[in-house]
Amino acid sequence: MQSTVLTNARIVTEPVIENGFVWIKGERIYKLGDMEECPSLEKSDLVINCEKGEWVIPGMIDVHIHGAGGSDVMDATPDALETMTRLLPEEGTTSFLATTLTSSKSNIEAALKNTAEYVDGKNKPGQAEIVGIHLEGPFINKEKKGAQPEEHIIEPNIDLFDEWQRLSNHLIKLVTLAPELDRDHALVRHLVKTGVIASMGHTSADYDEVQHAVQHGLSHVTHLYNAMTGVHHRDPGAAGAALIMDELMVEIIADGIHAHPEMAKLAFRSKGSGKIVLITDSMRAKCLKNGTYDLGGQAVHVEDGRAELSNGSLAGSVLKLSEGRRNMQQWTDASIGELVAMTSENPAKELGIFDRKGSIEAGKDADLVLIGSKQEVLLTMCRGEVAFQKTE
Repeated sequence: MQSTVLTNARIVTEPVIENGFVWIKGERIYKLGDMEECPSLEKSDLVINCEKGEWVIPGMIDVHIHGAGGSDVMDATPDALETMTRLLPEEGTTSFLATTLTSSKSNIEAALKNTAEYVDGKNKPGQAEIVGIHLEGPFINKEKKGAQPEEHIIEPNIDLFDEWQRLSNHLIKLVTLAPELDRDHALVRHLVKTGVIASMGHTSADYDEVQHAVQHGLSHVTHLYNAMTGVHHRDPGAAGAALIMDELMVEIIADGIHAHPEMAKLAFRSKGSGKIVLITDSMRAKCLKNGTYDLGGQAVHVEDGRAELSNGSLAGSVLKLSEGRRNMQQWTDASIGELVAMTSENPAKELGIFDRKGSIEAGKDADLVLIGSKQEVLLTMCRGEVAFQKTE
């Protein structure tokens, strides 16, 4: 069993350890503490010295990501997921929900089956871990479809969801739907009963409709502000409900394109760090050059960080989670602990995996990220193995 020790590190735990060590055995954190308590390093296979003041934070978890590096979850191939799991540690992402797109039944099923098969044997330590699936659509509102193909949008369907959940080997952990189309909130109630997060998104719901859905278990908001009814002084809308209701965890794409920085600040002031999850919603063009790329059979033009359909609708992002984290810090002056909450702790707790991810504690997975003085990712470990290391 390999032994790795990070030394002289500023470790973001509770409380922060200003000069400490993290001792890793195999895939898990074995021990951590002040350097005065650091064990002998002679028997360690790898020693990583953080004497330049690097922060060690928990690996980040992206609950909404479609693709990167030319690959997309909907490609439904092992190679596509392999590209994503190998590439995402460069931005400090150590776990994610493989996110689908509204498409034909057969295409969605192929993506679900492929993800299940990949998780069951191919997703190894040293790669970002797929901890589940985010089913974005097809149970959404055509009026707020955004970049979701309209011809495949359908009404909420419990039987179909159950069929897909079985096909995915019960990996679907989060479902984005339009609550105003969910009759008697049947699907929301079913999701909650079966341990799946019900999220509103691509929705024309007004404030009252959101409130009713929340009363039946709706607890999450897909990309706050985007593809939903906005705030109006006579109707707070879905966005207003998201800001007001404490029951709702909200996603934010902190790229300055999907939401103005001041609106991200408003969300931070309204919700606090405990009710925000930073996401990327990135598509296959992330990490690639400007150009035209495919998203669900639609041409997406990417230029200078902005991804659009020909009609001008935003089509996901090319954001890296490390960039979103840095932007949020600059816009809100969030503390490093608050940033960890928004990128690691909150998603881990929501997904029910806080017993092994989301914080730096003995016994948890050794998913760790070294952050430099400019908030850049210097090194990422996924389940005890170095997955990325920045070169000079």
